[in-house]
Amino acid sequence: MTTDEAMEILNMINEMYPKFNLTKRKAKILIPSLKQMDYTGVLKNLSAHVMHQLYPPMLSEIAAYRQENKKDSSLTEIEKWEEEAKQVTPEMKKHFQSKFEKLLQQKGWN
Repeated sequence: MTTDEAMEILNMINEMYPKFNLTKRKAKILIPSLKQMDYTGVLKNLSAHVMHQLYPPMLSEIAAYRQENKKDSSLTEIEKWEEEAKQVTPEMKKHFQSKFEKLLQQKGWN
């Protein structure tokens, strides 16, 4: 979300809930958190909140985050692990397998 979009969300809250009393100081505190969120998702959550609640929302009540970032991050991490695994020699893999089998025997799981 951009700064302008974050301000638009805050202005909407202020218009719908006059007691919210949007100040420069309040905006300065809330905008960094809003900028990490997905504008469309927050807008959708705010609309739902307005339909059912008489009080202004906490940011946590309207928060929405992009899912692609988590997926991309997870894929990147998996790819990193796969690259690291390619560097393990067959001898080292055999050694790990032997240690793992011993551990299983010790635990009585074999």
